[in-house]
Amino acid sequence: MSAPLRACLALLFLSLLAPPLLAAKVKLDPSHWGLEGGEECVKCHSKTSAGIVLQWRDSAHGKENVNCLDCHQADAAEVDAIEHEGFTIATIVSPKDCGRCHEQEEKQNSSSVHVNAIDLLGRAHPFLAQDLGGQAAADASCAQCHGAKVEVRGDGSLDPATWPNSGIGRINPDGSKGSCSACHGRHSFSKAQARQPEACTVCHQGLDSPDKEVFEASPHGRAYASQKDKMNLDSDSWVAGKDYAASATCVTCHMGAAGKLPSGHDVGLRSAWKLNRPVSEQQHLVLFEDGDKRTLLASEPKPARGAMMPKYDGTEAKVKLLVPADRRRKAMTQVCLECHAKNTIEGFMQQFDSVIELYNAKFGRPAQAIMADLYEQGLLSPAPFDEPLELTYWRLWHDEGVRARHGAAMMSPEHTGWQGMHQLGQNFYGQFLPQVRALGKAAEALIQQHLQDRPEHAWLTQGADTQTPAPEVLGVGNRDAEP
Repeated sequence: MSAPLRACLALLFLSLLAPPLLAAKVKLDPSHWGLEGGEECVKCHSKTSAGIVLQWRDSAHGKENVNCLDCHQADAAEVDAIEHEGFTIATIVSPKDCGRCHEQEEKQNSSSVHVNAIDLLGRAHPFLAQDLGGQAAADASCAQCHGAKVEVRGDGSLDPATWPNSGIGRINPDGSKGSCSACHGRHSFSKAQARQPEACTVCHQGLDSPDKEVFEASPHGRAYASQKDKMNLDSDSWVAGKDYAASATCVTCHMGAAGKLPSGHDVGLRSAWKLNRPVSEQQHLVLFEDGDKRTLLASEPKPARGAMMPKYDGTEAKVKLLVPADRRRKAMTQVCLECHAKNTIEGFMQQFDSVIELYNAKFGRPAQAIMADLYEQGLLSPAPFDEPLELTYWRLWHDEGVRARHGAAMMSPEHTGWQGMHQLGQNFYGQFLPQVRALGKAAEALIQQHLQDRPEHAWLTQGADTQTPAPEVLGVGNRDAEP
């Protein structure tokens, strides 16, 4: 492919995802907000919940005279409409409500990976929350990040099992998906809050998505901690390399404007790899004619333009365009170029890709193949998580495996190494393989089948001659070593 053609395709990709570099200006005439009844809300709530009123007064909405009733107003026919002090309102301000003024942001959000968080969770870990935990724990943990389907009771009140909830993929009573307040705050509506890593790390931390700890240990995280006051977080314009350069946050890399790259509200567009799965794969992006999107793993059949294809929610739509994974990598690279030299970026990307390929080849694919064969041969029961080996395998790819891959993605050597690949190796050789062997000779044969030809495991399967001699340093395998 010629360089001019590649450049045209890159511009086409960007243009398909192209909001302007700045936050969209509200086009609605100011006469559409500032409802007179809103003053009554402020009078009462200044006495009963003064903190909410103070947050609102200090917000951009408060300063522009967008009041409580402008956002909470509802039609009596709406399923969650209630009568409150003479006004018809809804407790939940959904993205559909926000979209009355913020049309472009609502459109971007409505097709993002975030608003599909419930569907994605259900497919990824269908048994995890219920089998290992329980509904109460799922309501107070999983649903608070991924979102809940908010149910309305017969009297119009919200079911306390599903509300309060600000999960990013919340299904609202009006049918819309998402929660703008998850990132911007419920009554402060702050763009500065959404640009800070804390807006993301409230959910992206810990075993499942260890981005908080990985970011904080990375060069970007350390620079952010020491130079946050230089990040220009309150600015209307927030373009990397133009309005700030002290560091990068989650928004900078995954959603922010940089050079000719526009900002947006879909956090998943620039990620070329799908990391949180037993074996990582590169992922393409499918754009549908109805404006929706979804990812497509590199191993899945590529749909033709115009073909019908299922979306995340199971409904089908016509494919408009397939954006290959390398275009997503190019978009991410555009951000890096604002602060780093091209050869530095290429070197980092190569190191990142190499860790992913090492994980896949050495641990991910062999462990996945062994587990599949154990199920097929009836050596494990079909029920998930009822045997110790299944929990060991879960920790292998999900806990240590995810930590190692995210560490490589965000330049944290500690999480790539000691807290990632090192613990992964301990688990694989010290727990996973011994537990497989304990299932009998047939299981032992599977280890030989899937590991014996792998050069990564030659030291294990071909005897001591291939091992790297370092027992004195490690204190392992040498009875005379110092304790």
